[in-house]
Amino acid sequence: MKLGDLAAQLGCQLEGDHDLDVTRVAAIDEAGPGDLTFLANSRYAAQVATTRATAIITTADVTGARSALLRTPNPYLAFARAIRLLHPASSPPAGINPSAVIASDAILEDGVTIGPLVVIDAGARIGARTILHAHVVVGRGAIIGADCVLHTRVSIRERVVLGNRCVIQDGAVLGSDGFGFAHRDDGTHEKIPQIATVVIEDDVEIGANTTIDRPAVGETRIKAGTKIDNLVQIAHGVVVGRNALLAAQVGIAGSTVLGDNVMLGGQVGVTGHVTIGDRVKASAKTGLTSHVPADSFVTGYPHMENLEWRKAYAIVRRLPELRRQLSALERRIAELEAKMP
Repeated sequence: MKLGDLAAQLGCQLEGDHDLDVTRVAAIDEAGPGDLTFLANSRYAAQVATTRATAIITTADVTGARSALLRTPNPYLAFARAIRLLHPASSPPAGINPSAVIASDAILEDGVTIGPLVVIDAGARIGARTILHAHVVVGRGAIIGADCVLHTRVSIRERVVLGNRCVIQDGAVLGSDGFGFAHRDDGTHEKIPQIATVVIEDDVEIGANTTIDRPAVGETRIKAGTKIDNLVQIAHGVVVGRNALLAAQVGIAGSTVLGDNVMLGGQVGVTGHVTIGDRVKASAKTGLTSHVPADSFVTGYPHMENLEWRKAYAIVRRLPELRRQLSALERRIAELEAKMP
């Protein structure tokens, strides 16, 4: 692609030859002729002068580059869009693979692509231009919106509702049974039927091998624009707000409500029946054990404000030294007391 055409499509201000060709994207320290790279972190600013990339997407204040520059206030976003332009996603052959098993009353709207060994159960509906890769299973009465992509081995259980433009990565399971059991008098456990559903709103992405459970009553809901990483467990009756970001191995217990724009780092655990306010951030491995007010930044187990945790941890790191000092003081006091009349 000509650099001038790329700059126009990305809305960047180009400083350099409009007729240069770029063919792929690459990291700034690995890029060569024909490559496009980006600089969004000042930590790598020195590499602007040494990179062999044909062009760099960066901000207005960067200087000293030998490469052409595409200037924009948000280089990371522009780079993401450049990847889409230079490396368009591959799709399976259009149409319905003959090995697919599709119920006679299932509804497939215009432009649907169905890969090998897909199973679509009775009463299911697949929206226009949606792509189902190999081995996807869509349960009875499930509804999948338009322009979705479901990758290999995704399972959409019965009556689950999936909005438009959703991406579900390999092996994810939506609508599996919630973990609900009633205690019997003899100490055994009786399963509580999980008969409600899961609703995924528009523009949600769900990572590989993530599981989202259905409840016995009500619904589990993931609101529009939320992005969920791999190996995340969302229990029955949970509500996740709009535009949340959940990193890998997050676990959220039942009936918890997350507000809008919440960000949970890797391996964060959230107890059940609590509310996490809008724009809360939790760093990796935090345990959220109670309600968290909006706009909090929390860390640790049990969670506390990040600044307080940092102060506490600074003391924790000194505990061996403080213990030695305390022992020395105790010995000194004992010696002094022994000398007293």
